[in-house]
Amino acid sequence: MSTARGHVLVYPFPSSGHLLPILEFAKALVSRGVQVTVLITPQKHPLVPTNFSPLLQTLLLPEPHFSNPKQTLGDLINFMRNHHRQLIVDWAQAQTTPPLAIISNYFLGWTLLLARDLHVPRIVFSASGASAYSIYQSIWRDVPENVNPEDPNSAVSFPNLPYSPVYPWSQIPQVFTANERGGPEWEFHRENMLFNIDSWGLVINTFNEFEQVYIDNLKKELGHQRVWAVGPVLPIENGLPKPEERGGNSAVSRNDIVEWLDSREECSVVYVCFGSLTVLSSSQMEVLTRALELSGVNFILSIGYSDAGQEAAKLPSGFMDRVGVRERGFLIEGWAPQLVILNHRAVGVFLGHCGWNSMLEALVSGVTKVTWAKFADQYINARLVVDELGMGIRGAEGEKLPEASELAKIIKKALGRTKERVRAEELREAALRAVGKGGSSQRELDSMLKLLNEVHSEKTTT
Repeated sequence: MSTARGHVLVYPFPSSGHLLPILEFAKALVSRGVQVTVLITPQKHPLVPTNFSPLLQTLLLPEPHFSNPKQTLGDLINFMRNHHRQLIVDWAQAQTTPPLAIISNYFLGWTLLLARDLHVPRIVFSASGASAYSIYQSIWRDVPENVNPEDPNSAVSFPNLPYSPVYPWSQIPQVFTANERGGPEWEFHRENMLFNIDSWGLVINTFNEFEQVYIDNLKKELGHQRVWAVGPVLPIENGLPKPEERGGNSAVSRNDIVEWLDSREECSVVYVCFGSLTVLSSSQMEVLTRALELSGVNFILSIGYSDAGQEAAKLPSGFMDRVGVRERGFLIEGWAPQLVILNHRAVGVFLGHCGWNSMLEALVSGVTKVTWAKFADQYINARLVVDELGMGIRGAEGEKLPEASELAKIIKKALGRTKERVRAEELREAALRAVGKGGSSQRELDSMLKLLNEVHSEKTTT
């Protein structure tokens, strides 16, 4: 590819759950001959696969720093806005091939202003699914009232969304509920989401066959067709995980894990992981491990990896001795090669939080999801896979402790040839078709690039 088909800026939000999918998306752009510059800070720079192609470049930006150790999400976004914006403008204006668009995370709504500085379209990248993004858009645009602030179960309804979902106030994303309505932090986040609504286009890490009704509704609500479902945006190829391209800090090797799984029967293992931000309390860890013990099933338990710097709850004393270290249970302390584990024939169930990346990884692996939603979009994602798509079973929810014996029964039952397992396998095939040659997600990405180039050509000829 000697001549790039345009130049695009990609601006991630600097947390793993948001950063990794947009980097995979950047690689997909590069594979189509697009020059991509990733706007990144030094700390996150090692995650960018700069050896992937000469078309994938980076622009290093100042690392966020704060005098107050208790900085908020708003503080981080505001730092990026105040300290990155002019640097990006100056750099872009000096390029021989100026960018034709900026694609940025939905937390960075202010980059609509940056796009206006550069006279290019701004495209929102949602690392959450279409259903969750629809809720985010609705709450900030329409601003629901909490009619009974003393009741955490006070209902919030969304009559304009598919299936008219209703959620208790406690399950509405904390970025909306945790800050004083009308206060500076709350207004800052609302402005960011309204910037997203006003942006030129929206790219979502999902696929049409998975969330079609939500994608169609977003197009209706936004008043245009520039909504593209390009997922699952994951490191997969021909239905199998690609070799791991990022390191971890696990005390066990990938080979150790695969060797242990090879010795297990098909669909006999439950994989348990709560991602890079969700941390279980000591009482929740007690219930979880007791349930695993009572279930009698084989399991892999991944603990101790937190992007937020929080310390994970300790395992109850004697737990691994009782279940047998690397006999019935395999413990991973630190980062786990999740796609490799989930794609192994021995794994039949994924128990954990309902972060969107993990949901998609469960999806492309065809395993049953046992949900324990904790915060942010996780309740919305759990509803999607359990109540609407039928590939999951609700194991627990929020801070409410389940009975260990009941959770054990759910885990054991989920390993069987259940209707959820059959549905998960059907959706896996649909996901792989979407990202395969000629699939819907491939066509969506091509459509987005075609329209971008048309807009760019019109601008340069007028």
